[in-house]
Amino acid sequence: MDRTRENQQGRISRRQLLQGLGTAAAFVSTPHILRVSQAHAQAGHGQTFAHGRDRFGRLFPQLAPFAAPSPPLEAALLELGKSGGILDANDPLEQGPILLITDPAFSANNPNNPAHTAGTTFVGQFIDHDITFDLTSRLGQPTRPERSPNERTPALDLDSVYGGEPDDDPELYQQEGPSASGRRRHATKFKIESGGLFEDLPRNSTGSAIIADPRNDEHLMIAGLQAAFLLFHNRAVDHVASSHPRTPPGQVFKRARQLTTWHYQWMVLHEFLPLFIGQALVDDILTNGRQFYTPQQAIIPVEFQGAAYRFGHSMVRPSYRANLAGDNGQPFFGLIFDPTQQGIADPADLRGGFRAPRRFVGWQTFFDFGDGNMRPNKRVDTRISTPLFQLPLSAIATPGGPISLPQRNLLRHVTWQLPSGQRIAQHIGVPALSAADLQELQGLGQHLNTSTPLWYYILKEAEVMADGLHLGPVGGRIVGEVLIGLLQLDRRSFLSASPAWHPTLPTRNGQVTGDFRMVDFLTFAGVDPVSRGQ
Repeated sequence: MDRTRENQQGRISRRQLLQGLGTAAAFVSTPHILRVSQAHAQAGHGQTFAHGRDRFGRLFPQLAPFAAPSPPLEAALLELGKSGGILDANDPLEQGPILLITDPAFSANNPNNPAHTAGTTFVGQFIDHDITFDLTSRLGQPTRPERSPNERTPALDLDSVYGGEPDDDPELYQQEGPSASGRRRHATKFKIESGGLFEDLPRNSTGSAIIADPRNDEHLMIAGLQAAFLLFHNRAVDHVASSHPRTPPGQVFKRARQLTTWHYQWMVLHEFLPLFIGQALVDDILTNGRQFYTPQQAIIPVEFQGAAYRFGHSMVRPSYRANLAGDNGQPFFGLIFDPTQQGIADPADLRGGFRAPRRFVGWQTFFDFGDGNMRPNKRVDTRISTPLFQLPLSAIATPGGPISLPQRNLLRHVTWQLPSGQRIAQHIGVPALSAADLQELQGLGQHLNTSTPLWYYILKEAEVMADGLHLGPVGGRIVGEVLIGLLQLDRRSFLSASPAWHPTLPTRNGQVTGDFRMVDFLTFAGVDPVSRGQ
């Protein structure tokens, strides 16, 4: 396809992209760039994006699946993941989004995590969208991982933000005017727009976000993080250009991307991974090496993608305070998802895809700026917030199947033929949960209490062995080795290219300290409370 034809292609909506690409199942032996074809484009939409493509793999190929596919197994998994079932926290949604946060009585069956801030969930989701995107497998239909393309690069490289960079995805970037010679200037900054009071993702005439990964507009918080990354990069461009004024624009862009990516990787390794798995396990993997995730080239194992890294679903709150004063001077509270808000131009829930003055994120709710406004996460346990049992279609990455997120997670165990949590525990030499620990599964049949789907197992393991504060030994080992491994196997990451590197940008206090946290990131991006005057 030539560049002229590429530029004439129309942008497709998120749903059209997912439906169109979801039919492709071609096996590829090496990474390449997937382009959305003209056949998938629809009139009235204006752009295409590049996506890295790789394959999924297995972490424990020698271990047998937890169960053989059968109608009774599928029925048991659907029963386990149904609304009102074992996993449902049964949040009293009728009390409204404010009381679900402010009255502890309404969180008795869905306890808070005092070790996490509410934003930890969404950084975890952002990381997931940066490294994995499955558009071909089908829920409950056994699929070979090595024949399943991963539409993201298996690296913490922010390809979900940068796409194919300005040359391949110019729609994402601010177009510079011609130079004195008449040639088009190299674009160095992202497009960013305003949704009213504060920043919003750039959108086309239909409201679809103009971003490299459409999932980063699923809800208000992930859209806010995407906008923060765009702004961070733009300010990194200014930082590089002012520090090195004779640097050509193309090199300014590359240095700004490296600054953005390395500071992000630092936060993943030093701030968020310890919250996910515990500092002791992070230190063990860095000191003693990876024991089980040992590929020659980075891949995403299905034990990680289909189960272990989905632990974050248990941390989602039923409702959030999106900001402190965006709703006519009052706080904007909303359920994460509310099916009654379907089709409303400015919905009262926090779903993405809409622009209105109140639809922005006040980050002091989600991270600790020291002003007393931060709210906590939910614990990592087997109680899933009730709104996740009835997802809006816009929040479902691949069409078809149930709208209950737990049911979808459980059916993926059949898709990928994942081993049980007990088998993995035995294989890696850590204490396993007993049948008594999982006795609530006995009534479902199919021996699920002794051969347990990995996602449910790692949630129960965290609940029993870590009090829900972080993952236990099986979940923690999988998540820790994969995320650290992705950094070690990427020759461009700071951990591989310059392991002695420390952050070089100023913290929120204006000093370069050699450390960098999410509050510093948001401050440098200019979306912190002080920068906004809130």
